[in-house]
Amino acid sequence: MRVAILGTRGIPARYGGFETFAEELSRRLVARGHQVTVYTRRHLVPEGLSQYQGVRLVLLPCLRQKHLETLSHTLLSVLHLSRKDYDAVLLCNAANAPLLPLLHAKGLPVALNVDGLERKRRKWGWLGRRYYLWCEALSARWADQLITDARAIQRYYRRVWRRESAMIPYGGDLAWPQSHETLNTWGLKPRGYVLYVSRFEPENNPDRVLLAYRQVPGDVPLVMVGGAPYARSLTRRVQELAAGDPRVVLTGPVYGQGYRELMAAALAYIHATEVGGTHPALVEAMGAGQVVFYLQNRENREVVGDAGLGFSFVGSPSLEEQLARFLANPEAFQFLREKAKARVAAHYRWDQVAAAYEALLEGMCCGKARSS
Repeated sequence: MRVAILGTRGIPARYGGFETFAEELSRRLVARGHQVTVYTRRHLVPEGLSQYQGVRLVLLPCLRQKHLETLSHTLLSVLHLSRKDYDAVLLCNAANAPLLPLLHAKGLPVALNVDGLERKRRKWGWLGRRYYLWCEALSARWADQLITDARAIQRYYRRVWRRESAMIPYGGDLAWPQSHETLNTWGLKPRGYVLYVSRFEPENNPDRVLLAYRQVPGDVPLVMVGGAPYARSLTRRVQELAAGDPRVVLTGPVYGQGYRELMAAALAYIHATEVGGTHPALVEAMGAGQVVFYLQNRENREVVGDAGLGFSFVGSPSLEEQLARFLANPEAFQFLREKAKARVAAHYRWDQVAAAYEALLEGMCCGKARSS
């Protein structure tokens, strides 16, 4: 089967959840004997890179502006691909739904992974939110197969848009590195820091996490991994807040082996994201056996179950309360590490995710009816 993956920033993963998903899925499909192409934004990878872990890369430019970068790159990707080269297309991000008719005109079956409810992100103004609402409607109407990554998102599309979807979550690994080179770079000790990983965007609450941590007694460092190209004011605020607490370590974005080393060796992990479906970093933290502190909402509770500690920014228990309780006696919460790994093993293995996508895409190639 020949598959094209469109709509992400591309691979190697250097940004967020969709890119991690594209990398993990594509290399596993290749290992299963399929030919996979990932369309990638040219400015994000070394010049001339044409293949990554057996996956073919097509490098194309984009308009590097917050509101146009995704759609402009996907449009060029759609114009580039040809029916004779592919059997199926996996399109990521509901924001790309207006391009579905162009793909259909090429005679290609399309599965669309809508991700979460992007219009709820605070970075978008009124017009942006209306655009994403329109894209939800187009996704439900035009995609041959609609894919959601959480039951809460699946129920939303069923209730609001009367469209069924295949629910396939993101995945996580259970094998993590034991090396500590990245920790040495930042002067960190294994099981000696609390980790937060996210883009510094409003709905991910990096500033609120930092403010809460400043209320927690002790000398355990808070390591904050991330940044955001279009959220400079929030990034500056985080930097200013961090300057007032010597325990806070801002690493900037960290990818690949460095990210995996930081995740594997942390004492605990904070997940404070309000919007989205299944977040890869949350699943990865659970697979790494972290004690997970998660912002309580439907999507996060669906992933964590009873394998973590929930908190609220507006009620009780607060993040600072939960952290203080944990840091006073971390050993008492060891059982949560085993619960988290067991939950990933049962529900969120990347190999299981790849098998589900393989079956769905092969079904489309065989002309099976769309999800309706």
